[in-house]
Amino acid sequence: MKKYSLPLLVASLFFSCSSTKNTPTIEKTPFVWESANVYFLLTDRFLNGNPNNDAIIKRDKPTGTLRGFMGGDLRGVIQKIDEGYFTDLGINAIWMTPVVEQIHGSVDEGTGNSYGFHGYWTKDWTAIDPSYGTRSDLAELVEKAHARGIRIVLDAVINHTGPVTDVDPVYPSEWVRTTPKCTYNSYENFITCTLVENLPDVKTESNQEVSLPPMLIEKWKKEGRYEQEVAELDAFFKKTGYPRAPRYYIMKWLADYVTDFGIDAYRVDTVKHTYENVWADFSKVCEAAFTEYKKKNPSKVLDDNSFFTVGEVYGYNIGGKKLYDFGDKKVDYFANGFNSLINFDFRNEAKMNYEELFSKYSNILQNDLKGFSVMNYVTSHDDGYPFDKKRERTFEAGTKLLLTPGISQVYYGDELARPLDIAGTQGDATLRSFMNWDELLYNKGAYKLLYHFQRLGQFRNSHPAVGAGVHQQISSTPYVFSRVYSKGNYTDKVVVGLDLPIGKKEISVGTIFENGATLTDVYSGKTATVVDGKISIDSEYGIVLLERK
Repeated sequence: MKKYSLPLLVASLFFSCSSTKNTPTIEKTPFVWESANVYFLLTDRFLNGNPNNDAIIKRDKPTGTLRGFMGGDLRGVIQKIDEGYFTDLGINAIWMTPVVEQIHGSVDEGTGNSYGFHGYWTKDWTAIDPSYGTRSDLAELVEKAHARGIRIVLDAVINHTGPVTDVDPVYPSEWVRTTPKCTYNSYENFITCTLVENLPDVKTESNQEVSLPPMLIEKWKKEGRYEQEVAELDAFFKKTGYPRAPRYYIMKWLADYVTDFGIDAYRVDTVKHTYENVWADFSKVCEAAFTEYKKKNPSKVLDDNSFFTVGEVYGYNIGGKKLYDFGDKKVDYFANGFNSLINFDFRNEAKMNYEELFSKYSNILQNDLKGFSVMNYVTSHDDGYPFDKKRERTFEAGTKLLLTPGISQVYYGDELARPLDIAGTQGDATLRSFMNWDELLYNKGAYKLLYHFQRLGQFRNSHPAVGAGVHQQISSTPYVFSRVYSKGNYTDKVVVGLDLPIGKKEISVGTIFENGATLTDVYSGKTATVVDGKISIDSEYGIVLLERK
C-alpha cells in the first residue's frame, strides 16, 4: 500500500492543518507531467512570511480595491512547504506568478491606482522583486520543494514590459512599441501591437541587434553587477549564435532561473501575442539551461524529465486538439515548443456529467494529443466566468478537476472556497483576494472541503493513471470507472466510484484487479478483498478511490 499523509482535522497551528514535523516524502511512483497536480498561487496573495519586506519599495499610493501589494512573498510559500500543506494536498508542482522585479510606480486605471502586485508588469527580468523576497529565498524554496517531490513552475513574460509611470520610463523604441493597440481581428493584429494602452509591447519579431536599455545599465551599475551581467550576455550570444534582439535577451534572463535555481518548468504568458517561432526558441534555450543545471548539480536531479513548458493561449480548448484558430490562420503551438496548453474551456465542460467529461478528455489525450497534455482549471486569476463563482458546488468542482484526464490546476483557495466575488472590485481583481487562511480557525466546513481535495489530490499524486491513463467505464449504475497507465516496465491501475450510496456499497472492479487482491479505498482508508470481480466497502462517503494494497 502506498503511504499517504492523513490530514489533521483540527487547527493546532495557525495557518496549518498539518504537523510541522512532517518529513519529506520519497516518491513511490514516477512523476509524470501529463498527470501533474499543480497548485497555482499569486505570490503576493498567498501568505506573508516576511513582513519586513512589505514596504521595501515605496508603493504607497491609494489604490482601487485589491489593486495594491498585500504582503505575500516567497517566505510564505516556504512556510507552507515546511508545514506540509502542499504535500497533504497531493500537490506535486507549484506554479507562482512572476517573481521578477516589477515597476515601482502605479497606473490609474480609472478605478484608482494599480500596482504590479500580480507580477506581469516587468521592470527588470534579472532581479527578484524585493517585495517577494531574495535570491536566497527562491533557492531555499526550490530546494525544499524538490525535497518533497514538488516541482516549481515559474511564470515567463516575454511579450511586454510593465506600463510607463512617473518613476518607470519606457524601454527604448528599438526594444518596444507603444502603438497601435491590438484590434484582435486577425492573426497579425494579435501580435505587432499592444494588448492595452500603456503596456509597451516587446518587438519579439525583430532580429535587429539592440543595445542594453540605459535604465538597466544604470540600475545594474548601482547594484554592482553590471560587469557580470554583460559578461554573461556576451557568453550567451557567443554560444547560441542568436542576434542580440530583444526576445533573446529576455530568453537568456529567464533561462537564468533554470540554470541558477533548477526550476522545472515555465508557464508562458500571452503566447498568441507573439509569433510562434519565439516559443520554439524559448523552449530550446530553457532545455539547454536545464541540461546545464543537471550536469553541474547531479545530486539535485529529480529524474530524467525534460524541462516542461505550458502555454497560455487565451481561448484555447481541448476540442481544438493541436490547433488554435485565429480565424484567418491556425497555429500548432505544440509543434512550437510547448508540452502543454492551458485548457480555457474546462470550466464550461465541467458542467457535463462525469462519464461524458472523462471519456471525451481521455479520447483526445490518448489520440490527437498523445505525448502532450492540457492543464484544466475550474477557477483562475483572469477568468471572470469560473465553473462555480459563488462557491456553491465546491465538492463537485474538486472531484471533476482532480479526476479528469490531463493536468489539474488548483487555484489557491479552491480547497477552502476562497470567495471569488469581492465587493468594490473591478475586473479580475475580484478573483485575486488574499488567501482565506482564517477559514481554518473557525469554519468546520472548510475542513470537509480541504479533506476532499487532500484525498483526491494524494490519490492523483500517487497514481499517474488518474491524469495520464486510459479511461474506461466499468458500470454506469453505480458509476464506476478504471484508469490504466503504462510506460516501459511501469504499469499503474486504479478504480474509482462516484455518486455512491452512503454506508455499504458493492463495486465492480472489472478485470482491473484479480480475485483475491486486497484493495484500499484511499478516501476512507478502508480495505476490501476482490471476490467475483467485486469488492464491498462500508464507508460514510459516496466516493471510493481504489488502489492495490
